[in-house]
Amino acid sequence: MKTVATRFRGFYPVIVDVETAGFNCLTDALLEIAAVTLKIDDDYQWCIDEIISKHVEPFVGANLDPESLAFTGIDPEHPFRKQIAVNEQEALQAIFQPIRKSMKAHECKRAVLVGHNAHFDLSFLNAAVDRTKIKRNPFHPFSVFDTATLCGLAYGQTVLSRSAKEAGIKWDDRDAHSARYDAEQTALIFCDIVNRWNANIGLT
Repeated sequence: MKTVATRFRGFYPVIVDVETAGFNCLTDALLEIAAVTLKIDDDYQWCIDEIISKHVEPFVGANLDPESLAFTGIDPEHPFRKQIAVNEQEALQAIFQPIRKSMKAHECKRAVLVGHNAHFDLSFLNAAVDRTKIKRNPFHPFSVFDTATLCGLAYGQTVLSRSAKEAGIKWDDRDAHSARYDAEQTALIFCDIVNRWNANIGLT
């Protein structure tokens, strides 16, 4: 029987989604970040364990591209958002702490980022880690599991919303482009793909 630790040779998959104010991780603001930890249930099915998300204050001097803000619908100056947003260091610590706890519980040696077009999310995560000088980053610095690729294989789709629908997972366009929602949907898709593959090859 495969455990969380043995399924991916000691890697602990964590789904991450970021919402940003542009495409350049070095100059554009990180505005939202969400992470989803996973577990195996009593029926040996991969499923969601915990969802953590934070609104993030733009770092000092960050670029805010109007087109990107219009696409995501995020208003960095919205009064409610300004009340709950935290700086990058606080956001990363809030994300990393439960990940490290889950890694320890599942006896995994390193987290691996799972994302839809995952290198984009990893680049912004790593840039924020560098800016805040956080030393204990649980994620592998360059390895990822990319659900865009996995969805192309499993469903013949690469767009997140279309992949969710193909997998039979409910999708609401009104909630899309929120880091928490997109991370949760990506987690459901990743678990569906892993569970299907495990069943097909008898890997449990």
